[in-house]
Amino acid sequence: MRKADPGGGEMSRTRTKRTASGPAVATIVMLRLYIASDAPNSVRAVANLVAICNEHLQDKFKLEIIDVLETPLRAVTDGILVTPSLARVSPSPMVKVIGDLGDKRTVLHALGIGESIE
Repeated sequence: MRKADPGGGEMSRTRTKRTASGPAVATIVMLRLYIASDAPNSVRAVANLVAICNEHLQDKFKLEIIDVLETPLRAVTDGILVTPSLARVSPSPMVKVIGDLGDKRTVLHALGIGESIE
């Protein structure tokens, strides 16, 4: 398991959102990307997801990258049978996307991170 680090910074980020009735509330999109080491589709998935997160989530996400070749039991326990696979862990409900995440519009729609977060 490794943490993504595309530009030398940590990928664990938070954002505070003000509500009309109370104090600031942190909204974090928690993502897990399951990859197979340096397989071409896995490399593309990492690059595509980092670009999507940087553009659309900025400081509102935490990304965990899990190499299923290093931790196969974790993948099986989490119900991952195909790589690359992306799981949005929170906010609920959990959503999974399979593939290299090259279709940005489809990924944004599936994860529910389009217009509502920006």
